[in-house]
Amino acid sequence: MNWKTAATLSTLYDYAVQNRALSSLGARVLWNYDIANLHKAIATQDPAALTLDIPCGGGMAARGPHHVAADLSTTMLHRARRRTNTLVQADIYALPFRPETFDACVTYNGLHCLDDPRAAIAELTRVLRPGGTLSGTTLVRGTNRDPLINAFQRLGVFGNPGTTQDLHTWLATAGLTDITVTPQGAVTAFTARK
Repeated sequence: MNWKTAATLSTLYDYAVQNRALSSLGARVLWNYDIANLHKAIATQDPAALTLDIPCGGGMAARGPHHVAADLSTTMLHRARRRTNTLVQADIYALPFRPETFDACVTYNGLHCLDDPRAAIAELTRVLRPGGTLSGTTLVRGTNRDPLINAFQRLGVFGNPGTTQDLHTWLATAGLTDITVTPQGAVTAFTARK
C-alpha cells in the first residue's frame, strides 16, 4: 500500500481516527488499547516547543503555532489543514530539515506502517536538538494481536513493526537516552531524549 497515493484509504482512516467513538471502539477491539492514553499524550505536548509531527495524518496532534505537520500523503496534509497551517510534504526517511532543528518530534501510530522504523527513528533523531524529545505510539509485535498485524501486512497497510524490545533498541541505537516504553495491548507509547 502506498499511503502517498491511497487517497480513499487515507480519508477513511482519518475519519475513523478523528471520530472519538469510532477510534475508541476500534482501538479497544482491534488492539486492546485505551485511546484515551493517546489523547493524554497529545495533550501533554508543549505548544511553545518547535515540534515536528510525522506522519501527521489528519492533524490530530497539532498543538499551537510552532507545530510542523508533515506527511507523505497529500490527502492527509489536506485534512490536517483544518488544524494547522504549517504543512510539509515529506518522506520520514529523508526529512527536508537541517540537523538539530526541532525541540520535539512526535510520531503517533505511524512507525508500524514503515518498512524500516529504525531508519525513521534515526532520521527523527537527526533533526532533534540536543535535549529535545522524541515521543509517540506504535503498534508492536509480541502481543496476542500478531495475526491481525500479519493480515494488515499482507494487505500492504503495515510495514515491519517490531516488538517493544525492538523499539527500545532502535531508540537507543539512534543515540537517545532516558527511554521510556509503556506497552498497553498491542500499542506501545514511548519517549526518549537526545
